[in-house]
Amino acid sequence: MSIRLRRLSNSLVKMAEQTNSSAAGAKRWSFWPSLLRWIPTSTDHIITAEKRLLSLVSWGGSSRPDFTCKSTEETENWFIDSFEEWRKAKNLSNFILLGHSFGGYVAAKYALKHPEHVQQLILVGPAGFTSETEHMSEWMTQFRATWKGAVLNHLWEANFTPMKLIRGLGPWGPDLVRRYTNARFTAYSNGDDLTEESSRLLSDYVYHTLAAKSSGELCLKYIFSFGAFAKSPLLYRAPDWKVPTAFIYGHEDWMNYQGAQQARKNMKVPCEIIRVPQAGHFVFMENTSAFHSAVLYACRRFISPQKDNDSLPEGLISV
Repeated sequence: MSIRLRRLSNSLVKMAEQTNSSAAGAKRWSFWPSLLRWIPTSTDHIITAEKRLLSLVSWGGSSRPDFTCKSTEETENWFIDSFEEWRKAKNLSNFILLGHSFGGYVAAKYALKHPEHVQQLILVGPAGFTSETEHMSEWMTQFRATWKGAVLNHLWEANFTPMKLIRGLGPWGPDLVRRYTNARFTAYSNGDDLTEESSRLLSDYVYHTLAAKSSGELCLKYIFSFGAFAKSPLLYRAPDWKVPTAFIYGHEDWMNYQGAQQARKNMKVPCEIIRVPQAGHFVFMENTSAFHSAVLYACRRFISPQKDNDSLPEGLISV
């Protein structure tokens, strides 16, 4: 649930710093008693791992205000307006905005509302491009008709989230998260496995992010219907797009790039779609070097005017 901002003149330096900050964070965690690691802490430990990452309000290391929205429009504005206040406080303008997953959805909605501040939009495996109607999921329709589907749909509408499950598990929560992160982030490792220390930092970061006070997670039922279909699809806003956009998807990403293809047909601004091999939804972790190449390629015209005609880096796929 993240949004990233980059000053492209320092992009390579910042990528290196991001790697170093992770190592520093891991060292800090080594002093945290393993027996007490399940207790939700302050956000200090989360922020340690977010040196180069801006989390949306109520996610990651950001503040977690009470969530009181009751509609899709109100919920979207809750995120968009908080980001705009942050932008004003930092006195930023004419920047490149990158968002991943739900962060991509919010980044796109922000750019639609405030296009004058965004120079380039990069959406990485963005959620929310199509509704259930466009997706035409026969399997989902059939599943909903079963008792299991009916129960899960009811839990979704009742705002029963995976975060609530993790909180309820108490001291067993960290082990479940560790098993998940270890299994999830080695599936497309491409030879760059996490070190034991980095793996522990990742598990701790994910656990404490999930176990912290509930806030933004409560938005999900207002933004998506059961099955992660958008209630206000970005596809419908494609004709209103005013910012050049690059989409980046892992080749095995469960977010379907075909939604972006459909949207591009109705966009009046430059738009490109890039797929990264040997990666899924968390493309920046599963094939880091190729992801960085894709981001730098998407920003090539801002790095140097001469690079605008550069060919796609080897291994990446243009849709």
